[in-house]
Amino acid sequence: MSNEMSCKGSPTSSASARISLVTDESHFSLASLNSSVSQDEYFRCRDHSDLVLKRMQDYLQSEKLCDVVLIAGVDGRRIPAHRLVLSASSAYFSAMFTGQLRESQQEEITLQEVGGDALNSLIQYCYTGAIEIREDTVETLLATACLLQLGTIVTACCNFLARQLHPSNCLGFSLFAEQQGCTALLKLATAYTCQHFQQVWKNQEFFMLDAAQLANLLRSDDLNVPNEQEVFHALMAWIQYDPENRKRHIPELLALVKLPLLQPSFIVDHVEGLCGGANECQQLVMEAFKWHLIPGRRSLIATARTRPRKSTMGRLLAVGGMDGHKGAISIESYDPRLDKWTLLKNMPTRRLQFGVAVLDDKLIIVGGRDGLKTLNTVESFDLNTMSWSTLVPPMGTPRHGLGVAFLEGPLYAVGGHDGWSYLNTVERWDPSARTWSYVAPMSAMRSTAGVAVLGARLFVIGGRDGSVCHRTVECYDPHTNKWTLRAPMNRRRGGVGVGVLNGFLYALGGHDCPASNPAVCRTETVERYDPLTDTWTLIASLSVGRDAIGVSVLGDWLIAVGGYDGNQYLKIVEQYDAETNEWTQISPVNYSRAGACVVAIPSSATGVVPSITNTTATATGGNPASPSNAIASTSSPSSSGSATVAHSNSTTV
Repeated sequence: MSNEMSCKGSPTSSASARISLVTDESHFSLASLNSSVSQDEYFRCRDHSDLVLKRMQDYLQSEKLCDVVLIAGVDGRRIPAHRLVLSASSAYFSAMFTGQLRESQQEEITLQEVGGDALNSLIQYCYTGAIEIREDTVETLLATACLLQLGTIVTACCNFLARQLHPSNCLGFSLFAEQQGCTALLKLATAYTCQHFQQVWKNQEFFMLDAAQLANLLRSDDLNVPNEQEVFHALMAWIQYDPENRKRHIPELLALVKLPLLQPSFIVDHVEGLCGGANECQQLVMEAFKWHLIPGRRSLIATARTRPRKSTMGRLLAVGGMDGHKGAISIESYDPRLDKWTLLKNMPTRRLQFGVAVLDDKLIIVGGRDGLKTLNTVESFDLNTMSWSTLVPPMGTPRHGLGVAFLEGPLYAVGGHDGWSYLNTVERWDPSARTWSYVAPMSAMRSTAGVAVLGARLFVIGGRDGSVCHRTVECYDPHTNKWTLRAPMNRRRGGVGVGVLNGFLYALGGHDCPASNPAVCRTETVERYDPLTDTWTLIASLSVGRDAIGVSVLGDWLIAVGGYDGNQYLKIVEQYDAETNEWTQISPVNYSRAGACVVAIPSSATGVVPSITNTTATATGGNPASPSNAIASTSSPSSSGSATVAHSNSTTV
């Protein structure tokens, strides 16, 4: 039996609570303690630690039993203390008093660059566990707590300062935290500075930065800006604050502005004039012009300046897919700055294996199946009003497992399955005429193929028909209305995910035989197509073999979302860096899904979604037996607006 009780009074007062052992004349005797009904007790005093610390504090205040005197180096204040209490509270004092340092034998120890008030407050905290934090003392308290390695006080001071962060003081907080080696506060202040950069650069602290500090700030891809013009204007404001001394820093700082992401007219009007005779600046301007004038060579001239900052990339939307039940109806949104997925909206009705493309500020959702029948209907989701409509007329043929993409204005719906047979037919919707019409059919029937736009051509990659998965690739020229075969992939891929990045076409995962075959093999391999040499090359593989991967391009990264590994629907999301040829995992989606349509949305499309300078790709579909999908990306600007993406997925029919 245990007995826990609160101990009232001081330790010495317990003498008054004496227990007297009764004599033989009593009704009870000590012999009764050995009776069969007696029980041992475990006693615990809940207030013991508080009482002991209170007594230690009393000894401190009366300077009894103190065995060390700490001297504040700033003002010479002398503070007696107990080594045991200090060592138990602070790693700094523990190392000082229990190691071989000379201070372990000294009765008086001077702490250089420490103020008496802050030191006294922290010594008192060691005895009481309580301390007052005020605006006028917090910085000194934090600096001293960092020195004494009092982690709880450091955290408390950081939290206090975090609540005081403002665009007018966050840079000062960052510099203070860096000087004190306070990584927690430095991280908070830096994140705040990046988040509020548009306000920060208009405050006095910004103009007090030296060139190295400004370079460190402009180098960050986490700056929250609507476009790169904002960064350029901030740099110019800093230079104009003291032009005589700061103009010499223009070449090194201009190199940190992503000039290729500025409009050519802006470069001509605002940037060229800065160059003067500086060869370094002229080279930067020439690099930017090459990026705009020769898009086919972008993969060869890509640098850190051509990679958008996270806030200007836009966001990803993962739409629908299979989830192991009746199919997902949720739309999740990914913010690359926060590395976080959030629920944006639900689809009004359930669709599987549909295609999605982006036109202006709208998601266009094409075909699919509702669980009973294959659909030819088209829905539109307005990203500004967050509302659904059916303003687009239906296709001529019901299709699920199709791929869709915008090419030079019209929207193409490619292949799929009509509920009875696999299709090689292709339809085209003209946004101006608002009509669907058929174009030349593909050479092969394909469902769950990858569809993408590359070099003003529509590519269809892999997919499957009723008997085989394809490794063949077809290319459509809208001007001749003809399909031509291009080099086949290295392996067969049904339910393949496809994206376009920097002039290359990527094929991700997939399976190698019809979904009805129990021996279906899902692959983690990825291959890249070079249109200049008409060749496919295997590159770094995904972490998990799967099909029905949602694929899109976000900034300079290829993003692979979810999929089906043969046993379960996945939440995993991976990001590919073409410069390092590496896949890394980022935040997973909230809901397991395969065959989701994944599209990138420019920030200009909606207040919910921030910006991107180019369009991207996506995928759709899914099936409990073998969800697979394809995606297409990249778009070609047209008079009807910005366009992107296509997808398809597999199903057992």
